[in-house]
Amino acid sequence: MNLSTSQILSLLLCWLAYSGLHSVLAALGFKRWLLARWPALAPSYRLAFNLLAVVLLLPPLGLTLAWSGPLLWAWQGPWAWVANGLALAAVGGFLWSTRYYDMAVFSGSAQWRAGHRAAEDPGGLRLSPLHRYVRHPWYSLGLVILWTRDMDEARLVSTLCISLYLWIGSLLEERKLLAFHGEAYARYRSRVPGLIPLPGRVLSPEEARALEGLGHRPAAGAPPCPPAR
Repeated sequence: MNLSTSQILSLLLCWLAYSGLHSVLAALGFKRWLLARWPALAPSYRLAFNLLAVVLLLPPLGLTLAWSGPLLWAWQGPWAWVANGLALAAVGGFLWSTRYYDMAVFSGSAQWRAGHRAAEDPGGLRLSPLHRYVRHPWYSLGLVILWTRDMDEARLVSTLCISLYLWIGSLLEERKLLAFHGEAYARYRSRVPGLIPLPGRVLSPEEARALEGLGHRPAAGAPPCPPAR
């Protein structure tokens, strides 16, 4: 079926509500405000945030599947092999890159077990091999997966919404990373593109290690540095 105007608006509003709430809950200012009033929530905040992020995805994804209709385009023949190969490579890249993250900190289980009380997540600047090519490799891999799928109207609306939010989210996230890592992240951002790799803008392994070392020395009064993501 073709989407009606009301269905398109409903899907847009659903994604807008998700992205708005997700951004507020991820904001350091909101987290500091909340934990200043209810400090006992601190150790479990990251776990609860990740769980809520998954649960809140269900309504927009459910509408996307429920309102599926005739395909606008489908990858055929050799192009289907290319599209699916790129998607599989992106999934593989995502799984491979997790070895360079502290997934216990990322999930929040480390903070919960340690009774972590700070609003900032623990850790320092971490640059995986993929971070040498783009500043937000998981977002880049996600975009590859999104845009290599066959597309109907509902999926196109959702894909556009997710893509826009990944771009805006990367900009919001960088404000926190600059606050955490200061000069190290400013230098890194000047050298490496955000989401799309560009020729000549790649860090060498030695440059990445040097920036990691600089990022582990925050300025006086700066909050602890979280893992880069």
